[in-house]
Amino acid sequence: MNLSIPWTLAVLAAGGLCLWVIVAFNRLVRSRNLLREGWSGVDVQLKRRHSLVPNLLECVKGYSRHEQAVLERVAALRSRAAGDETLAQRRTDENALTDQLRGLFALAEAYPDLKANRSFLDLQTQLADIEDQIQMARRYYNGAARNYNILVESFPGNLVARAFGFARAEFFEIETATHREAPKVEV
Repeated sequence: MNLSIPWTLAVLAAGGLCLWVIVAFNRLVRSRNLLREGWSGVDVQLKRRHSLVPNLLECVKGYSRHEQAVLERVAALRSRAAGDETLAQRRTDENALTDQLRGLFALAEAYPDLKANRSFLDLQTQLADIEDQIQMARRYYNGAARNYNILVESFPGNLVARAFGFARAEFFEIETATHREAPKVEV
């Protein structure tokens, strides 16, 4: 009779440990899915911006034929960013694209007819809206990444994370102060 009590306690402890591992694993999976959902939101907004770029380039092209280098850089960055494999590459290329788009709008200041063009103004307004949406999606993604990283890195969840191959998530950060500024739209 005394022998059955330790066995019962051992079975209960093993069952409790298994239950804890299952709960911890499910929390990690739930958090990883929120992280993926967050990245999907960022990706959708970046694709919206990418689809706007050709229209913007076409609108500007007629006014600034001798500024071809700027237009080509914007087009090249758009193509490169769309094909990036890693988050770090994508972040770098998207930040560079943002810089080039800012340069394109600064260039437009030299062309009064372009600044008055209704299509250009509409595209500029749409781009400002998309940039706001990108920022909101980026904040959601980074919040999901923070929560996921807390689960992956804190004890005792890190034991389950390591055992099942959950790795730390990267943040989608803006690298310079000029990237943090909201796009300026003059109407």
